Amino acid sequence: MKYLVMIQARCGSSRLPNKVLKDIAGKTDLQWVIERVRRSRLIDEVMVVTSIDKNNLPLIRLCTELGVRVFVGSENDVLDRYYQAARLLQPEYVVRITADCPLFDWRYLDMAIEQLKDGTDYMAELTESFPDGLDIEIIRYPALKRMWKEAGLSSEREHVTMYIKNHPEQFAIQNLECPIAGIGAKRWTLDQDEDYELICNIYNHFIPEGKEDFVTEDILKYLQSNKHLEQLNGKIARNEGLAKSLANDKAVNMSVH
Repeated sequence: MKYLVMIQARCGSSRLPNKVLKDIAGKTDLQWVIERVRRSRLIDEVMVVTSIDKNNLPLIRLCTELGVRVFVGSENDVLDRYYQAARLLQPEYVVRITADCPLFDWRYLDMAIEQLKDGTDYMAELTESFPDGLDIEIIRYPALKRMWKEAGLSSEREHVTMYIKNHPEQFAIQNLECPIAGIGAKRWTLDQDEDYELICNIYNHFIPEGKEDFVTEDILKYLQSNKHLEQLNGKIARNEGLAKSLANDKAVNMSVH
């Protein structure tokens, strides 16, 4: 297996509880993410990775109904969750996508894979040129294994690729640049009530028209005609969860790894 997409999902979000199961135009957020990722031409499989918390049982049932492989792992050590899931299938590359991205554009995933250079350990949108919510990270399996062994900060265990970002000199890193300039400040992720309102507005515009395969350009055109919608969540800071983790960072016990 070359490209295994692992969608990170759980029901315990503090800012927007059960966000992955919220209804958006007749389907759950997670189902939309899975369906949009599966439109990729170049990936081999999609897997959902969640935690052992019992609150995730509805999520696990949904994955079963959708015929998606699901892995249950550590609640707080997300890096361990990813590594243990990947270890079962040992793909050449792990593609990390989070379940709070219901506007995910599968064409950019294919673009990333086509641009991936031989020997690259890690590819991501390092310059944040994509809207928040179109995030893609591609990690070579040996690099994931190395992170799992060496990451010693709580932030590096919670945020899967933080160890690479903290030690860029140790890895071959490649940037993924958005082909549409000037849209990196847009917020299309699902993390708060205001995000949910914006995303529902977008879906409720396209789905009644039978257009489930709407893409970034379609969204931009719709928002250009409805500029008030972006004011709904325009003041929310990017990567709030990461900022909180860094503020509370601490060393972890490495003996278990």
